[in-house]
Amino acid sequence: MSMGQHSIATDTRSYLFTSESVSEGHPDKAADQVSDAILDWALALDPNARVACETLLAKNLVVIAGEFGSRTVTDLTERLQIEAPRIARAALREIGYTPESGLDVEGCEVKLSISKQSAGIDAGVTQASGVIGAGDQGMMFGYACDETPELMPLPISLAHALVRRQSELRRSRVLPWLRPDAKSQVTVRYTNGRPVAVERVVLSTQHAPGIGLEQLRAAVREQIILPTIPSTLRASTLECLINPTGNFEIGGPEGDTGLTGRKIIVDSYGGSAPHGGGAFSGKDPTKVDRSAAYAARWIAKNVVAAGLARRCTVQLAYAIGVAKPISLFLEFHSTGRVPEDTVEAWLRQNVDLTPAGIIEKLDLRRPIYAATAAGGHFGRELPQFTWERRDLAERLAAEVD
Repeated sequence: MSMGQHSIATDTRSYLFTSESVSEGHPDKAADQVSDAILDWALALDPNARVACETLLAKNLVVIAGEFGSRTVTDLTERLQIEAPRIARAALREIGYTPESGLDVEGCEVKLSISKQSAGIDAGVTQASGVIGAGDQGMMFGYACDETPELMPLPISLAHALVRRQSELRRSRVLPWLRPDAKSQVTVRYTNGRPVAVERVVLSTQHAPGIGLEQLRAAVREQIILPTIPSTLRASTLECLINPTGNFEIGGPEGDTGLTGRKIIVDSYGGSAPHGGGAFSGKDPTKVDRSAAYAARWIAKNVVAAGLARRCTVQLAYAIGVAKPISLFLEFHSTGRVPEDTVEAWLRQNVDLTPAGIIEKLDLRRPIYAATAAGGHFGRELPQFTWERRDLAERLAAEVD
Protein backbone atom coordinates (compact mmCIF):
# COMPACT_ATOMS: atom_id res chain seq x y z
CA MET A 1 0.00 0.00 0.00
CA SER A 2 1.37 3.41 -0.89
CA MET A 3 1.67 6.23 1.62
CA GLY A 4 -1.37 8.02 0.21
CA GLN A 5 -3.82 5.09 0.13
CA HIS A 6 -4.56 4.77 3.84
CA SER A 7 -7.42 7.12 4.70
CA ILE A 8 -7.17 9.57 7.59
CA ALA A 9 -10.32 10.08 9.63
CA THR A 10 -11.02 13.28 11.52
CA ASP A 11 -12.52 13.64 14.99
CA THR A 12 -15.26 16.23 14.45
CA ARG A 13 -16.14 16.77 18.12
CA SER A 14 -15.42 19.90 20.12
CA TYR A 15 -14.29 19.07 23.65
CA LEU A 16 -12.12 20.12 26.57
CA PHE A 17 -9.12 18.13 27.80
CA THR A 18 -7.08 18.86 30.95
CA SER A 19 -3.61 17.86 32.13
CA GLU A 20 -1.67 18.77 35.26
CA SER A 21 1.94 19.06 36.37
CA VAL A 22 3.72 19.64 39.67
CA SER A 23 6.91 21.46 40.56
CA GLU A 24 10.13 19.89 41.78
CA GLY A 25 9.14 21.00 45.29
CA HIS A 26 5.91 19.02 45.33
CA PRO A 27 6.50 16.29 47.96
CA ASP A 28 5.82 13.40 45.57
CA LYS A 29 8.25 14.83 43.02
CA ALA A 30 10.83 15.47 45.74
CA ALA A 31 10.58 11.78 46.68
CA ASP A 32 11.15 10.82 43.03
CA GLN A 33 14.26 13.01 42.93
CA VAL A 34 15.74 11.37 46.02
CA SER A 35 15.13 7.88 44.60
CA ASP A 36 16.69 8.76 41.25
CA ALA A 37 19.67 10.49 42.90
CA ILE A 38 20.38 7.27 44.77
CA LEU A 39 19.97 5.29 41.52
CA ASP A 40 22.49 7.58 39.80
CA TRP A 41 24.96 7.10 42.66
CA ALA A 42 24.71 3.31 42.30
CA LEU A 43 25.06 3.39 38.49
CA ALA A 44 28.14 5.60 38.78
CA LEU A 45 29.75 2.88 40.88
CA ASP A 46 28.48 -0.02 38.78
CA PRO A 47 26.63 0.52 35.47
CA ASN A 48 25.08 -2.94 35.96
CA ALA A 49 23.80 -2.22 39.47
CA ARG A 50 20.29 -3.36 40.30
CA VAL A 51 18.23 -0.74 42.07
CA ALA A 52 14.65 -0.54 43.27
CA CYS A 53 14.53 2.48 45.56
CA GLU A 54 11.48 4.06 47.20
CA THR A 55 11.35 7.28 49.21
CA LEU A 56 8.73 8.55 51.66
CA LEU A 57 8.75 12.17 52.82
CA ALA A 58 6.80 13.51 55.78
CA LYS A 59 7.19 16.34 58.25
CA ASN A 60 10.91 16.35 59.16
CA LEU A 61 11.20 12.72 58.10
CA VAL A 62 12.76 10.94 55.12
CA VAL A 63 12.36 7.17 54.77
CA ILE A 64 14.41 5.36 52.11
CA ALA A 65 13.73 1.71 51.37
CA GLY A 66 14.73 -0.63 48.60
CA GLU A 67 16.60 -3.56 47.18
CA PHE A 68 20.04 -3.19 45.66
CA GLY A 69 22.42 -5.55 43.92
CA SER A 70 25.86 -5.51 42.30
CA ARG A 71 28.17 -8.25 41.12
CA THR A 72 31.24 -5.98 41.27
CA VAL A 73 30.61 -3.76 44.31
CA THR A 74 30.26 -6.34 47.07
CA ASP A 75 29.55 -3.82 49.83
CA LEU A 76 26.97 -1.74 47.94
CA THR A 77 24.23 -2.00 50.56
CA GLU A 78 26.70 -1.31 53.37
CA ARG A 79 27.97 1.79 51.61
CA LEU A 80 24.41 2.97 51.09
CA GLN A 81 23.86 2.99 54.84
CA ILE A 82 26.32 5.88 54.94
CA GLU A 83 25.73 7.47 51.54
CA ALA A 84 21.93 7.42 51.24
CA PRO A 85 21.28 10.09 53.90
CA ARG A 86 23.92 12.35 52.34
CA ILE A 87 22.48 11.86 48.83
CA ALA A 88 18.94 12.50 50.06
CA ARG A 89 19.86 15.69 51.88
CA ALA A 90 21.78 16.97 48.85
CA ALA A 91 18.80 16.34 46.54
CA LEU A 92 16.36 18.04 48.92
CA ARG A 93 18.73 20.96 49.44
CA GLU A 94 18.99 21.44 45.66
CA ILE A 95 15.19 21.66 45.43
CA GLY A 96 15.36 24.63 47.79
CA TYR A 97 13.70 23.30 50.92
CA THR A 98 14.34 25.18 54.17
CA PRO A 99 12.70 24.86 57.60
CA GLU A 100 10.42 27.74 56.55
CA SER A 101 9.44 26.23 53.19
CA GLY A 102 8.51 22.69 54.13
CA LEU A 103 11.49 20.65 55.33
CA ASP A 104 14.50 21.10 57.61
CA VAL A 105 16.97 19.42 55.27
CA GLU A 106 19.87 19.38 57.73
CA GLY A 107 17.88 18.52 60.83
CA CYS A 108 15.29 16.04 59.56
CA GLU A 109 15.47 12.38 60.46
CA VAL A 110 16.52 9.94 57.73
CA LYS A 111 15.50 6.31 58.20
CA LEU A 112 16.75 3.46 56.02
CA SER A 113 15.46 0.00 55.16
CA ILE A 114 17.91 -1.30 52.57
CA SER A 115 18.50 -4.91 51.54
CA LYS A 116 20.09 -6.91 48.78
CA GLN A 117 18.12 -7.85 45.67
CA SER A 118 16.70 -11.34 45.95
CA ALA A 119 18.77 -14.09 44.37
CA GLY A 120 15.71 -15.33 42.47
CA ILE A 121 15.12 -12.03 40.71
CA ASP A 122 18.81 -11.64 40.01
CA ALA A 123 18.97 -15.11 38.45
CA GLY A 124 15.90 -14.46 36.32
CA VAL A 125 17.13 -11.12 35.04
CA THR A 126 20.74 -12.14 34.34
CA GLN A 127 20.51 -15.74 33.19
CA ALA A 128 23.37 -18.20 32.86
CA SER A 129 23.36 -17.67 29.11
CA GLY A 130 24.04 -13.97 29.64
CA VAL A 131 20.60 -13.00 28.33
CA ILE A 132 18.93 -10.17 30.23
CA GLY A 133 15.35 -11.03 31.06
CA ALA A 134 12.75 -8.44 31.96
CA GLY A 135 13.05 -7.37 35.59
CA ASP A 136 9.30 -7.69 36.05
CA GLN A 137 6.13 -8.42 34.15
CA GLY A 138 4.02 -5.55 32.95
CA MET A 139 2.73 -3.43 30.12
CA MET A 140 4.22 -0.10 29.10
CA PHE A 141 2.88 2.64 26.85
CA GLY A 142 4.50 5.31 24.71
CA TYR A 143 2.81 8.16 22.91
CA ALA A 144 3.54 11.00 20.50
CA CYS A 145 1.48 13.48 18.53
CA ASP A 146 2.10 16.48 16.32
CA GLU A 147 0.48 19.07 18.60
CA THR A 148 3.81 20.58 19.74
CA PRO A 149 7.34 20.79 18.30
CA GLU A 150 8.50 18.18 20.83
CA LEU A 151 5.64 15.88 19.68
CA MET A 152 3.84 15.93 23.01
CA PRO A 153 0.19 16.67 23.83
CA LEU A 154 -0.33 20.40 24.25
CA PRO A 155 -2.04 20.30 27.70
CA ILE A 156 0.80 18.48 29.49
CA SER A 157 3.43 20.46 27.59
CA LEU A 158 1.96 23.75 28.82
CA ALA A 159 1.37 22.42 32.34
CA HIS A 160 5.07 21.50 32.59
CA ALA A 161 6.08 24.87 31.19
CA LEU A 162 4.10 26.69 33.89
CA VAL A 163 5.83 24.98 36.81
CA ARG A 164 9.21 25.38 35.09
CA ARG A 165 8.53 29.10 34.88
CA GLN A 166 7.53 29.16 38.55
CA SER A 167 10.81 27.46 39.44
CA GLU A 168 12.87 29.86 37.32
CA LEU A 169 11.35 32.93 38.95
CA ARG A 170 11.75 31.39 42.40
CA ARG A 171 15.39 30.43 41.91
CA SER A 172 16.32 33.75 40.28
CA ARG A 173 14.43 35.59 43.07
CA VAL A 174 12.55 37.69 40.55
CA LEU A 175 9.58 36.75 42.72
CA PRO A 176 11.39 36.17 46.04
CA TRP A 177 8.24 35.15 47.91
CA LEU A 178 7.75 32.00 45.79
CA ARG A 179 8.49 28.70 47.53
CA PRO A 180 9.19 25.23 46.10
CA ASP A 181 5.78 23.54 46.15
CA ALA A 182 3.47 24.26 43.19
CA LYS A 183 0.90 22.64 40.91
CA SER A 184 -0.46 23.60 37.51
CA GLN A 185 -3.40 22.52 35.38
CA VAL A 186 -4.23 23.45 31.79
CA THR A 187 -7.54 22.92 30.00
CA VAL A 188 -7.44 22.99 26.20
CA ARG A 189 -10.31 23.18 23.71
CA TYR A 190 -10.03 20.67 20.85
CA THR A 191 -11.98 21.01 17.59
CA ASN A 192 -11.78 18.46 14.77
CA GLY A 193 -9.11 16.62 16.73
CA ARG A 194 -6.77 19.62 16.98
CA PRO A 195 -6.03 21.94 19.94
CA VAL A 196 -7.41 25.41 19.24
CA ALA A 197 -7.44 27.35 22.52
CA VAL A 198 -6.46 27.29 26.17
CA GLU A 199 -9.63 28.02 28.11
CA ARG A 200 -8.54 27.59 31.75
CA VAL A 201 -5.33 27.61 33.72
CA VAL A 202 -4.99 26.66 37.37
CA LEU A 203 -1.79 27.48 39.22
CA SER A 204 -1.33 27.02 42.94
CA THR A 205 2.00 28.09 44.37
CA GLN A 206 3.41 28.00 47.85
CA HIS A 207 4.54 31.41 49.06
CA ALA A 208 6.15 33.21 51.97
CA PRO A 209 4.01 34.93 54.62
CA GLY A 210 3.30 38.57 54.07
CA ILE A 211 2.46 38.62 50.37
CA GLY A 212 -1.10 39.75 49.77
CA LEU A 213 -3.31 37.36 47.86
CA GLU A 214 -4.29 39.87 45.19
CA GLN A 215 -0.66 40.93 44.74
CA LEU A 216 0.33 37.28 44.36
CA ARG A 217 -2.42 36.57 41.87
CA ALA A 218 -1.53 39.58 39.74
CA ALA A 219 2.18 38.67 39.70
CA VAL A 220 1.54 35.01 38.88
CA ARG A 221 -0.80 35.94 36.03
CA GLU A 222 1.52 38.57 34.54
CA GLN A 223 4.88 36.85 35.09
CA ILE A 224 4.12 33.13 34.96
CA ILE A 225 0.89 32.41 33.09
CA LEU A 226 0.80 34.99 30.30
CA PRO A 227 4.50 34.55 29.31
CA THR A 228 3.94 30.77 29.17
CA ILE A 229 0.63 30.50 27.32
CA PRO A 230 1.14 31.86 23.78
CA SER A 231 -1.22 34.70 22.93
CA THR A 232 -2.31 32.83 19.80
CA LEU A 233 -3.59 29.99 21.98
CA ARG A 234 -5.41 32.00 24.65
CA ALA A 235 -9.18 31.86 24.44
CA SER A 236 -10.84 35.26 24.57
CA THR A 237 -12.47 34.09 27.78
CA LEU A 238 -9.26 32.61 29.29
CA GLU A 239 -9.88 31.92 32.98
CA CYS A 240 -6.92 31.90 35.37
CA LEU A 241 -7.50 30.32 38.78
CA ILE A 242 -4.52 31.29 40.95
CA ASN A 243 -4.27 29.87 44.47
CA PRO A 244 -8.04 29.34 44.37
CA THR A 245 -8.19 28.22 48.03
CA GLY A 246 -6.36 31.34 49.23
CA ASN A 247 -3.06 31.42 51.08
CA PHE A 248 -0.63 28.53 50.50
CA GLU A 249 2.11 29.08 53.06
CA ILE A 250 2.56 25.53 54.35
CA GLY A 251 3.86 23.22 51.62
CA GLY A 252 6.33 20.48 50.84
CA PRO A 253 6.47 17.51 53.22
CA GLU A 254 5.26 19.73 56.04
CA GLY A 255 1.95 20.14 54.24
CA ASP A 256 1.57 16.67 52.71
CA THR A 257 3.46 13.41 52.54
CA GLY A 258 5.42 12.52 49.41
CA LEU A 259 6.01 9.10 47.89
CA THR A 260 8.04 7.84 44.95
CA GLY A 261 5.95 6.96 41.92
CA ARG A 262 2.75 8.74 42.86
CA LYS A 263 2.76 11.15 39.91
CA ILE A 264 2.95 8.69 37.00
CA ILE A 265 0.52 10.64 34.79
CA VAL A 266 2.51 13.83 35.32
CA ASP A 267 5.63 11.80 34.45
CA SER A 268 4.18 10.62 31.15
CA TYR A 269 1.48 12.19 28.94
CA GLY A 270 -0.96 13.95 31.24
CA GLY A 271 -3.72 11.43 30.60
CA SER A 272 -3.65 11.78 26.81
CA ALA A 273 -2.46 8.17 26.54
CA PRO A 274 -2.84 5.01 28.62
CA HIS A 275 -0.34 4.21 31.36
CA GLY A 276 0.66 0.70 32.33
CA GLY A 277 0.69 1.56 36.02
CA GLY A 278 4.37 1.09 36.76
CA ALA A 279 6.34 4.05 38.08
CA PHE A 280 9.70 5.07 36.63
CA SER A 281 11.81 6.69 39.36
CA GLY A 282 14.18 4.67 41.52
CA LYS A 283 14.40 1.77 39.06
CA ASP A 284 17.45 0.67 37.08
CA PRO A 285 16.96 0.02 33.35
CA THR A 286 16.52 -3.76 33.67
CA LYS A 287 13.13 -2.82 35.10
CA VAL A 288 11.01 -2.58 31.96
CA ASP A 289 8.57 -0.32 33.79
CA ARG A 290 11.16 2.32 33.00
CA SER A 291 13.26 1.20 30.04
CA ALA A 292 10.40 -0.17 27.94
CA ALA A 293 8.33 2.96 28.59
CA TYR A 294 11.28 4.96 27.24
CA ALA A 295 11.52 2.62 24.23
CA ALA A 296 7.80 2.95 23.56
CA ARG A 297 8.09 6.75 23.58
CA TRP A 298 11.09 6.53 21.22
CA ILE A 299 9.11 4.39 18.77
CA ALA A 300 5.99 6.56 18.93
CA LYS A 301 7.96 9.77 18.48
CA ASN A 302 9.83 8.43 15.47
CA VAL A 303 6.63 7.17 13.86
CA VAL A 304 5.13 10.65 14.11
CA ALA A 305 8.39 12.34 13.09
CA ALA A 306 8.49 10.08 10.01
CA GLY A 307 5.06 11.31 8.97
CA LEU A 308 3.47 7.88 9.26
CA ALA A 309 0.80 9.15 11.67
CA ARG A 310 -0.20 12.33 13.45
CA ARG A 311 -0.84 10.40 16.69
CA CYS A 312 0.73 7.14 17.80
CA THR A 313 0.27 4.98 20.88
CA VAL A 314 2.65 2.07 21.45
CA GLN A 315 2.14 -0.75 23.93
CA LEU A 316 4.84 -3.23 24.93
CA ALA A 317 4.32 -6.11 27.37
CA TYR A 318 6.83 -8.38 29.11
CA ALA A 319 7.01 -11.43 31.37
CA ILE A 320 9.51 -11.45 34.23
CA GLY A 321 12.73 -13.20 33.27
CA VAL A 322 11.79 -13.37 29.56
CA ALA A 323 13.80 -11.25 27.16
CA LYS A 324 11.51 -10.72 24.19
CA PRO A 325 8.31 -8.73 24.63
CA ILE A 326 5.24 -10.90 24.66
CA SER A 327 3.33 -8.32 22.65
CA LEU A 328 3.78 -5.17 20.57
CA PHE A 329 0.78 -3.03 19.65
CA LEU A 330 0.47 0.26 17.74
CA GLU A 331 -2.59 2.50 17.43
CA PHE A 332 -2.67 5.53 15.11
CA HIS A 333 -6.11 6.80 16.20
CA SER A 334 -7.31 7.05 12.58
CA THR A 335 -4.49 9.47 11.71
CA GLY A 336 -2.16 7.01 10.01
CA ARG A 337 -0.86 7.18 6.48
CA VAL A 338 -0.06 3.46 6.59
CA PRO A 339 -1.70 0.58 8.47
CA GLU A 340 -0.49 -0.07 12.02
CA ASP A 341 0.28 -3.74 11.31
CA THR A 342 2.71 -2.72 8.57
CA VAL A 343 4.74 -0.68 11.05
CA GLU A 344 4.45 -3.37 13.72
CA ALA A 345 5.89 -5.96 11.34
CA TRP A 346 8.76 -3.64 10.41
CA LEU A 347 9.57 -2.98 14.07
CA ARG A 348 9.58 -6.69 14.94
CA GLN A 349 12.07 -7.33 12.15
CA ASN A 350 14.32 -4.30 12.63
CA VAL A 351 14.26 -3.14 16.28
CA ASP A 352 15.55 -5.18 19.25
CA LEU A 353 13.03 -4.64 22.04
CA THR A 354 14.58 -7.01 24.54
CA PRO A 355 15.79 -5.30 27.74
CA ALA A 356 19.39 -5.67 26.55
CA GLY A 357 18.54 -4.23 23.14
CA ILE A 358 16.72 -1.26 24.66
CA ILE A 359 19.50 -0.59 27.18
CA GLU A 360 22.15 -0.67 24.46
CA LYS A 361 20.20 1.37 21.90
CA LEU A 362 19.22 4.10 24.38
CA ASP A 363 22.48 3.92 26.39
CA LEU A 364 20.64 3.57 29.69
CA ARG A 365 23.38 2.28 32.00
CA ARG A 366 24.47 5.78 32.98
CA PRO A 367 23.70 8.12 35.89
CA ILE A 368 21.21 10.20 33.89
CA TYR A 369 18.05 9.71 35.90
CA ALA A 370 17.97 12.51 38.48
CA ALA A 371 17.21 14.90 35.61
CA THR A 372 14.11 12.90 34.67
CA ALA A 373 12.52 13.06 38.11
CA ALA A 374 10.95 16.53 37.79
CA GLY A 375 9.52 18.18 34.69
CA GLY A 376 8.36 15.02 32.94
CA HIS A 377 10.25 12.07 31.49
CA PHE A 378 9.11 12.87 27.95
CA GLY A 379 9.16 15.89 25.70
CA ARG A 380 12.41 17.47 26.93
CA GLU A 381 14.99 17.04 24.20
CA LEU A 382 18.04 16.96 26.47
CA PRO A 383 21.21 15.24 25.19
CA GLN A 384 21.00 12.48 27.79
CA PHE A 385 17.32 11.76 27.05
CA THR A 386 18.11 9.38 24.21
CA TRP A 387 14.50 8.24 23.93
CA GLU A 388 13.67 11.71 22.60
CA ARG A 389 15.95 11.34 19.57
CA ARG A 390 14.43 11.13 16.09
CA ASP A 391 17.16 8.87 14.78
CA LEU A 392 14.77 6.20 13.45
CA ALA A 393 12.44 8.54 11.59
CA GLU A 394 14.32 8.77 8.29
CA ARG A 395 14.63 5.01 8.02
CA LEU A 396 10.97 4.49 8.89
CA ALA A 397 9.89 7.01 6.27
CA ALA A 398 12.05 5.33 3.61
CA GLU A 399 11.29 1.69 4.36
CA VAL A 400 7.70 1.56 5.58
CA ASP A 401 4.97 1.92 2.96
